[in-house]
Amino acid sequence: MEPDAFEKMLKGTTTVGIKCSDGVVIASDRRASSETFIASKNARKTIKISNRAVATISGLVADGQYLTTILSAISSLYELDQEREMPISSIAKYLALMLRSYRPYILIAHLIVGGVDRTGSHLFNIDPYGTLTEEDYIATGSGSPVAISVIEEGYSPDINVEKGKILAINAMLSALSRDSATGDGIDLTVIDEKGVHFLEKEEIEKLRGGNLEKRPF
Repeated sequence: MEPDAFEKMLKGTTTVGIKCSDGVVIASDRRASSETFIASKNARKTIKISNRAVATISGLVADGQYLTTILSAISSLYELDQEREMPISSIAKYLALMLRSYRPYILIAHLIVGGVDRTGSHLFNIDPYGTLTEEDYIATGSGSPVAISVIEEGYSPDINVEKGKILAINAMLSALSRDSATGDGIDLTVIDEKGVHFLEKEEIEKLRGGNLEKRPF
């Protein structure tokens, strides 16, 4: 595959992750695009992997769905066999190994894995080549340069989930207003000791003081 073609396939979304003192906040937009064509305005890019872990999809939707489906099955099998939830680091490492196992072919998927386990909150970045890094905050996709600048401005190591949600929303709104390939709303997810919680649109609007609809997205 030509490098230019590869780069084009990686563009067209924005997902962000923020590790907090009491959990993890994940946000993603809902637009699925193919170059200038908007293929879907209601694409789910944050996928539940286990009771306390999620993964985001950036890149080719089919590749991302394939990987997260397998990852969810592996996590369930691990829990049945070990009688405990799969550690977040193990989920991320398994995903990285899957991506590496397809070489010399490459699955066009850049994913974020976030969750909470016995050792605390974790956030991992896994690129299409299988490179794995643990981060305090991450942004992927075409709107990531805008989103990451907002996160870097407002992030602190002791940030809690409540403040993390506001920071994630602000980062996404900046990407929605500046990146044409990002749009059609925000999905916001919180993972803490209680599990995975996908916030409703009304909850997101409340966090923004009811002004979310007035912002461009």
